Amino acid sequence: MPIVCPLFSGSSGNCIFVKSEKSCFLIDAGRSCKQIKGYISGNGFNPNDVKFILVTHEHIDHVKGLEVFARYHRTKVLSSKGTIEFLERRGILNNKIDYCPIDLSGTKINGIKVVPFDISHDCIQGFGYSIFLENNIKLSICSDIGYISDSVFESLKGSNVLIIESNHDIEMLKNGPYPRFLKERILSDKGHLSNFECCKVLKDLIKTGLKKIILCHLSEINNTPEIAYNSAFSAIDKSSDCEIYVAPKDNTSNLQIII
Repeated sequence: MPIVCPLFSGSSGNCIFVKSEKSCFLIDAGRSCKQIKGYISGNGFNPNDVKFILVTHEHIDHVKGLEVFARYHRTKVLSSKGTIEFLERRGILNNKIDYCPIDLSGTKINGIKVVPFDISHDCIQGFGYSIFLENNIKLSICSDIGYISDSVFESLKGSNVLIIESNHDIEMLKNGPYPRFLKERILSDKGHLSNFECCKVLKDLIKTGLKKIILCHLSEINNTPEIAYNSAFSAIDKSSDCEIYVAPKDNTSNLQIII
């Protein structure tokens, strides 16, 4: 059975390890290579088994360890054309790394079908991903996104497992210590998804087959794991058998979700 292991989540770094029968891969590499390797090993997996990395966008909390990890482990890197070009200009992607852009038609790598979709965020060309694993399991990730558009919802429909941003409680953000410009950025259509907006989409996605929800990229200042979890739990149909998890900032508790 495939396993999802969120290694890191939040503004201090994001990285998710996925193991399937066909391949192991990462979604983002937003901590140092040493930390990523340590947490992969600490959760009982082998960093050498990672065959490719899907990058959602170019912000440092998603690519901090990308260059060293990909070079050291000879791991292929895939992302949008805009993200790839930016990372080339910064030297994060170079001739010592195997990488290529993918477009919205998707690609197949190591026997796994990957279909990206556009997200609204203050980055160059951000992607979410739907990843098709064995036994027709559809795993999707939708993080660092200002709002869920109709096209994003269509991409997420039919997901069995969804990793979705639940960044902030709106009232905590509005009444919190952030300066006004930062609050406006987070609340904008190119900012981050609130607990409230996350919950709205979960209600409808459960009707399309969603069984496991992993809440990610929680703000340390404007949210708590308990608030995010309770918001999602109150939103879903209690007659469903959908399970909810919260990705920790640092996965020291050996959280692994079998899918």
